[in-house]
Amino acid sequence: MRRAHEIDYQIYGDDMQFVKIGLDPGETVVAEAGAMMYMDGGIESDTVFGDGSDRDKGKGLMDKVIGAGKRALTGESVFMTTFTNHGSAKKEVAFSAPYPGKVIPLDLGDCQGQLICQRDAFLCAAKGIAIEIAFQKKIGAGFFGGEGFIMQRLVGDGLAFLHAGGTIIKKELQAGEMLKLDTGCLVAMSTTVNYDVQFAGNVKSAIFGGEGLFLATLKGPGLVWLQSLPFSRLANRMHAASSKGGGENKGEGGLLGGIGVKNLLGMD
Repeated sequence: MRRAHEIDYQIYGDDMQFVKIGLDPGETVVAEAGAMMYMDGGIESDTVFGDGSDRDKGKGLMDKVIGAGKRALTGESVFMTTFTNHGSAKKEVAFSAPYPGKVIPLDLGDCQGQLICQRDAFLCAAKGIAIEIAFQKKIGAGFFGGEGFIMQRLVGDGLAFLHAGGTIIKKELQAGEMLKLDTGCLVAMSTTVNYDVQFAGNVKSAIFGGEGLFLATLKGPGLVWLQSLPFSRLANRMHAASSKGGGENKGEGGLLGGIGVKNLLGMD
């Protein structure tokens, strides 16, 4: 028997996706603050201390503070938002992705009840899913693995939704099978996957090859999810483009005869 609430869902969109959650009376979904797109009138939202899973129910205040503090270590808020259907009929609530990419639905019951993911990947989940921290035990993976020493661990037996950039691919690694990837392209993995980093190769390739000094190595068995466009890579490209020409787009006046967009908009 599932401990987490059994929710229905449907994913819409292509590059800017959102997930619509169907809640029966009394059912609850938990989400990061600011992820909600819209909700029906019968749904009420509430801000809770911790991850909203009720796994710390009955514990003392100090235990709850420690649990919330662990979430803060992952870079997330110590508060979560719950959305509960208090009506008498089925209602809907939707959550949108924060940047271009895909929403990944995962049933933790099919992942042996646990999943390790990057810190900003969690979008929402059925009530009953605990969001914990996962420390990287290997120093190399902690310093050079892109996500540092701390990642998120999702624990439970229900549906959870992750978000990642670009296109998502799921790969199943057999026992002993190894996969090398850019450290920022890892979205999630089974707890059975061994995660480490290694030097990319010779110094010349590392410096001039554009792939960085280190690569992540994943060794099976287990499942892994990869993203084609990490947000850090997208942000770096945007920052580099905005920095050229003193923050102005050099090509914006080309088709406008040198007038420029700012002049057309009446800006100084």
